[in-house]
Amino acid sequence: MQKVKIALLGFGTVGTGTWQIINDNKDEIVKHCGYEIEIAKVLVQDTSKKRSVDAPAEVFTSNFDDIANDDEIEMVVELMGGIDQAKEYILEAIKRKKHIVTANKALIANYGKEIIEAAENENVKFFYEASVCGGIPIIHSVKESLTGNKIQEIIGIVNGTTNYILTKMTKEKVDFKSVLKEAQDLGYAEADPTADIEGYDAAHKLTILASLAFSSPVNFDEVYREGISKIDKIDIEYADQMGYIIKLLAIGKEKDGEIELRVHPTFISKNHPLASVNDSFNAVFLKGNAVGELMFYGRGAGDLPTGSAVVGDIVSILKNRHNPYSLTQFNNNLPNKKVKDMNEVTCEYYVRLMVDDQPGVLGKIASCFGKNDVSLSSVIQKGENVRPVALVFVTHYTSEGNVQRAIKEIKAMGEVIEVSNIIRLENGKK
Repeated sequence: MQKVKIALLGFGTVGTGTWQIINDNKDEIVKHCGYEIEIAKVLVQDTSKKRSVDAPAEVFTSNFDDIANDDEIEMVVELMGGIDQAKEYILEAIKRKKHIVTANKALIANYGKEIIEAAENENVKFFYEASVCGGIPIIHSVKESLTGNKIQEIIGIVNGTTNYILTKMTKEKVDFKSVLKEAQDLGYAEADPTADIEGYDAAHKLTILASLAFSSPVNFDEVYREGISKIDKIDIEYADQMGYIIKLLAIGKEKDGEIELRVHPTFISKNHPLASVNDSFNAVFLKGNAVGELMFYGRGAGDLPTGSAVVGDIVSILKNRHNPYSLTQFNNNLPNKKVKDMNEVTCEYYVRLMVDDQPGVLGKIASCFGKNDVSLSSVIQKGENVRPVALVFVTHYTSEGNVQRAIKEIKAMGEVIEVSNIIRLENGKK
């Protein structure tokens, strides 16, 4: 049995999961690819640190040169996270003709084009299934299994931390800050949760998925992004009364050669398949012109689910290591499609205001919406003869630009105390 030596960069949650899968499932892996995988080196910062898995001390190194200069190591698996150092190590490994597997979504979203060009120039393979939705095989499905389709929509719950928080807020009627602290205590959220709760993580993943789904290079800074930190218990209650659930969605759509890319909290119907995706689970809802509607569901993070995707990429490279065709998954030679400006995006909107309850204020606000081509579907007022009072408006389909112009004027009204929240609706009608 031929043995292939690989190296891991990083030995945290995903690194230890990958180690465990490779060692526990040796026989299955050999059956699938015909090779025995040996993890010859593991790059860590502290080689003397006690590990959660039983790994021989001699495989650990704190010097990347021990990996780069070892010609017997054919593949480097980057699981260390971060951007700058990970990029440096990957590009150096590519120069040494080593195939690359990574789970680093931020790196790919920002520098995927550069890394892929380097891999193609050196005729090495570059796979990254684990960078999006952990163990869910969404990248392979989009790039390989669904190539007979023109993908029209890809809408996903792609961040487990925010989905856990919103699930708890919905089911237990608790506030955002309390659930965030609980998520941090349980290890679902980082000490600095910004990447998750402000939508950066989801935007990185959407950048990758959209590039593949819509066959066009996408830049991370082209993705509109909002997080969940402004979601209040009252918004969840209003959503429930109107038949909706609030989820942080990554939304990509292509129509008439233009792409829509946005990450934000969204009202979705309780009947939508994504509405039942709870806790830290991920799901991607996809619509193709041939296959119709599909949904991929599973664990979006964790040692073994993400490690499963990493090992799947390792096996795929080994099975195709002598294939002369590029298997980097991205195609850098595709034309750039226009990404629609957010102001041109159309959808329905939920707008919650706090106002001083004076005669005529409701009509004045409704008139302002109408003047800016924003048609109203419903209006809810809670409380009478109290100050301030909540007003909730739900619009018909209109453009983001129209809504923002109306909101700017409404904010300037003396009777309006604050615009408490604006949340978009996604119901699949358009």
